[in-house]
Amino acid sequence: MPLYLSRYLKIYPAPDQPGSYILYSTRKGSLVRLSEAMLGAARNGTLSETDQAVLRRMEILVDDPAAERDAMESLVKRTNSRSKKFKATVVLNLDCNLACPYCYEGYYRGKKYMSRSVARQVVDYIIDEQIGLGREVKIGFYGGEPLLSIPLIREIAGPIQEAARERGVAFSFALTTNATLLTRPVVEELRSLGLTEAIVTLDRTREIHDRQRPFVSGKGSFEVIVANIKAVWDLITIQLGGNFSREEYREFPLLLDHLLAEGITPDKIGLVQFAPITPKSGKTVGADGHAGCLSGSEPWVTEAAPYLREETMKRGFTSYKPTMAACIIEFENDLVVNYDGSLYKCPALIGWPELSIGTLTDGISDYAKSHNLDVWKNEACLDCPYLPICFGGCRLLTLLKNGAINDVDCRKGYYDATLEKIILQDLRYGGPIR
Repeated sequence: MPLYLSRYLKIYPAPDQPGSYILYSTRKGSLVRLSEAMLGAARNGTLSETDQAVLRRMEILVDDPAAERDAMESLVKRTNSRSKKFKATVVLNLDCNLACPYCYEGYYRGKKYMSRSVARQVVDYIIDEQIGLGREVKIGFYGGEPLLSIPLIREIAGPIQEAARERGVAFSFALTTNATLLTRPVVEELRSLGLTEAIVTLDRTREIHDRQRPFVSGKGSFEVIVANIKAVWDLITIQLGGNFSREEYREFPLLLDHLLAEGITPDKIGLVQFAPITPKSGKTVGADGHAGCLSGSEPWVTEAAPYLREETMKRGFTSYKPTMAACIIEFENDLVVNYDGSLYKCPALIGWPELSIGTLTDGISDYAKSHNLDVWKNEACLDCPYLPICFGGCRLLTLLKNGAINDVDCRKGYYDATLEKIILQDLRYGGPIR
């Protein structure tokens, strides 16, 4: 039976071996180097059965291109039907002890805290509706600054951990935190309740960070955060992020050098991923807005992203890989619980009350139309080689530009400009390919 090259495949010339090509499956994440002759044989179906079998396992070759396309179209539906895991982002408050001028939540941030009664509803929902069905549970505590609500973390995580243990399912939680309160005693206590990781932000050099992320008092936060990372890295996984702008993204390697000088070496940090600053949530800025990055395909972003990834990997830190992933709103078992008990599909959408999908009290409503769940199920996307690592891009950016989730955030321009660079980086720093 003849085999065909996958439609979800990128082919690049191998820079170190003229006459050879690198084939990358965006669906499988597999990578192979073929000579020009072997690539030609793969195209015309004259490879040996052994070579065909290898490339078929890697999903470089497929049995039926139409069936492959259909499988991608139904992938999210099949994933939802099979999922045994539940992920909840729980927004404990919208308050913060920092005063970042670019704060994503700037339009609606304030002293708004989850009540104990709402926290009890969160616990009951997760125990009854998720653990009761045998699902593993992962919570991401979010804010504002979640560590301003440590008593609520105890009240939520403790009973859920106990219920999960009784049912024999896994439970853990993470913190998205500015890390100013992430001290060793705090982590030691929360670790006993299921804390496994913290997502922490540092913005460039001390001088820039302290200007961009000061305490409410105006005092800089950089040294406090670095000291806390040094104090807790051996207890939990620290995922490091940062928010870059067009003007200052080249400063981020200095941050990595500072961390190394402080003894925060790659073995003490999990994933390092820097991202462009986006406009503040809750307000449509329009296609010509200049409040932040509105498209991953902007020329400065397609230059900045691979540059920062290169500098990160060059220093031995782990960076992101382009793997199969869809927007969080597509997955039925992913949910955001706002501080007031309202429900959303993505924490980035809580600035738009009209995009709430229900409440803990009333349940979840049908959000297929408001969130345009099938927006990527069109001819262009289904035939695009980048579909498995894009699935229509970020719904937030479409919302910011158009005021509604009415189109895809096409990433083709971004991946056309960056994916080859990313793959070559992986080859330089991740070892040989077959």
